[in-house]
Amino acid sequence: MPRVSRSSPSPDPETFPTDRFVLGGQAHSLDCRPGSSAVDGAHVMGILNVTPDSFSDGGQYVTVEEAVSRTAEMLSEGASIIDVGGESTRPGADPVTEAEERDRVVPVIEALSDRFPEALLSIDTYKPDVAWAALAAGADIVNDVTGLRHQPEMAEVAAEADAPLVVMHSAGEPGDLTRPRDYSDVTAQVRDALAQSVETAAQAGVEQIVIDPGFGFGKSNEDNLRLINEVDELLALNRPVLVGVSRKSTIGATLGTPDNPAPVGDRLYGSLGATAVAVMRGATIVRAHDVGPTVEMLRVLGPTLGQP
Repeated sequence: MPRVSRSSPSPDPETFPTDRFVLGGQAHSLDCRPGSSAVDGAHVMGILNVTPDSFSDGGQYVTVEEAVSRTAEMLSEGASIIDVGGESTRPGADPVTEAEERDRVVPVIEALSDRFPEALLSIDTYKPDVAWAALAAGADIVNDVTGLRHQPEMAEVAAEADAPLVVMHSAGEPGDLTRPRDYSDVTAQVRDALAQSVETAAQAGVEQIVIDPGFGFGKSNEDNLRLINEVDELLALNRPVLVGVSRKSTIGATLGTPDNPAPVGDRLYGSLGATAVAVMRGATIVRAHDVGPTVEMLRVLGPTLGQP
């Protein structure tokens, strides 16, 4: 499988098989092949946290009306996917029961599916019952931040629904996903762990699998930045790569210091810079809070990829 070299010409999308890199069906199709003319560098996955305690936008979109309004805004700015989350993964966040998470996300997904039938909707959860309820309500994609480690039966849910599945690299269990671990070679170890997640999903019958290196989940600041710079190494798994760097603590620490990081609201330009590097290395889905600026950056970056 060819990688997106840092010095070679733009990759040929024909080298990336459509059955793995084009997500969804006829009604909701997303071409995620690096180098594809359908991608302005990458597709943007807009973040919609319907939680009271997420690190950046907690409490802003907890009602259905607020969620619909925010989704309309993100779609108008160019988002290709809306990722709906009902439980925060920030350090110290309180755990949420399956029933409470379902109550948060299902009414929102039902409303979004009805109001925006053209939109791809993703459910950000590691709980199979929540994923199943969200898919029944109109979600198209499952996004599992535990990479199937917590409940491998999530793969069976995605396979039964014929839904694309995002497997993210993380370590530990929910509630302890962001504590840094030690890596001797972070990129190689993340790639190997993601290969296991892909194999678990494929054995369950999932055909469309997206990999996410888990920026900000259990890695040091140095590890996170190295992963972004080596996204091309992950394309060896022959799956689309999603990255989510938006407003995260490594961005704050890099713009400021680890002891005095830049405030969450001041991390836009740093987020855009890291996102650009990831896309230049081959990522074709980027998860973002700031959809408009991210789309604008990608519209300029996309046509320049592979130019001398």
